[in-house]
Order: sequence, then C-alpha cells, then structure tokens
Amino acid sequence: MVHGIERKIEVEIERNRIRINIFHGEDEEIIKLNLEEAEELAEKLGQALHDYSKRKQIRID
Repeated sequence: MVHGIERKIEVEIERNRIRINIFHGEDEEIIKLNLEEAEELAEKLGQALHDYSKRKQIRID
C-alpha cells in the first residue's frame, strides 16, 4: 500500500537571513541562508530547472 507523503516548502525572510522550511511527511528541515548563499542557491536551482526542461525535450528511441 502506498501512502501519499505531503511535501511543502516555505520561504521566509528573517532579519538577516532567508529561512527555508522543507516539510516531507513528518520530517522537517530548516535551512538558514545569508543573502549570498540564497542568491547562489537561486542561480543553481534556475540552471537545474533549465537543464531539466531541455532534457524533457530530448527524445530517446
């Protein structure tokens, strides 16, 4: 039997950091990033999403 696992991501601005809460079922991960780290993460995530969309367009026979 497969149970649905609830996933949720929250992003908040704290005083000097960006706080990312990642909920996966009953588990929770909290990551706090400074501005430079958050910008680097955004850039890497953007590139990964771009690469992913390119791969989806490639047809493998």
